[in-house]
Amino acid sequence: MPSEKILASKQGLVDEIVEKLNGAQGGVLVDYKGINVENDTKLRKELREAGIEYFVVKNTMLKRAAEKAGITGLDEALEGTTAIAISKGDIITAPKLLYKQVEASKGAFTIKLGFVGKEAISAAEVEQYAKLPSYETLLTQLVY
Repeated sequence: MPSEKILASKQGLVDEIVEKLNGAQGGVLVDYKGINVENDTKLRKELREAGIEYFVVKNTMLKRAAEKAGITGLDEALEGTTAIAISKGDIITAPKLLYKQVEASKGAFTIKLGFVGKEAISAAEVEQYAKLPSYETLLTQLVY
């Protein structure tokens, strides 16, 4: 049985994740096992510059945090290696950057699913978000 100190530490981690999920407009869960260090470093830099928080997370911690945050439908994706990209603003940027990595890795790096607000969306829906034009492009199209 784990000690009280370890349990308190794990609870603290879950609470941090809950706080991040509560402040998020959306996010994407990925299976990162097919990415090499160089590409991972580049991806993390791109996400950080776009204001997206990306980190590796244990499935049990994410499951507990999602339950506390009221996000439903993530359980099916919580197997194997999991990383999460959380966006507090624009929900299109994270799918775009992550999908670009999926294409570059030829399927080794995969999107598990995503969420918008408190609802889970499929990997196919995340791909649709990734293929949308940028906000600036949409505004330009609207003006013309």
